[in-house]
Amino acid sequence: MGRCVVLLSGGVDSSTTLAIANSEGLELNALTIDYGQRHRVEIECARAIAKRFAVKRHLVISLDMGGIGGSALTTADIDVPKDRIEGGGGPLTSDIPVTYVPARNTIFLSLALAWAEVLEADTIFIGANAVDYSGYPDCRPEFIHAFEVMANLATKVSVQGTLRFKVRTPLIAMSKVEIIQTGLALGLDYSMTWSCYDPTPTGEPCLRCDSCIIREKALREKARREG
Repeated sequence: MGRCVVLLSGGVDSSTTLAIANSEGLELNALTIDYGQRHRVEIECARAIAKRFAVKRHLVISLDMGGIGGSALTTADIDVPKDRIEGGGGPLTSDIPVTYVPARNTIFLSLALAWAEVLEADTIFIGANAVDYSGYPDCRPEFIHAFEVMANLATKVSVQGTLRFKVRTPLIAMSKVEIIQTGLALGLDYSMTWSCYDPTPTGEPCLRCDSCIIREKALREKARREG
């Protein structure tokens, strides 16, 4: 049985990625990062999803990226943009939104790489998506490829030739509708996942941030196709 590390946030994409890794019969090790995000409810979703798929190990690491700042997801004095996407079809501008967390996927993948080296897991899964996304540079295939190259230059096991790492992004070219259809076929209950960047004071999704709009549009489109 192969062994993998899956970055699991508790959102739609990472949870679907976990379901895909599970369907391949891999030993599942899930890594969740509590990085000071304002939508910390997703961490509890990640715990529930990890339990649902009976991961062997679920590691939750605390990392205060709020101290670095520079993102609406980690800094209270930067507002999460609302109503930025017309109909959920994609970014209105080419500007990278303030919900971008500086170097987040680089940092998260580095932590996953360190754990994978210890576990002797040759595969790292990340739910990066280059279709329905908010313009984040660290969700692009070029970045993933570059990180994989670096991973095999920077670790003891790769330099010694005992393990070669692969970074897999099974959702990279899927639309959000295709992602949801894939997850449902693999037994994922999306009511267990969380997408909203800026929950209301009562803990409900705002339904106006990029992530909420993209999620709701995909669910509507899925229902339309099935209807």
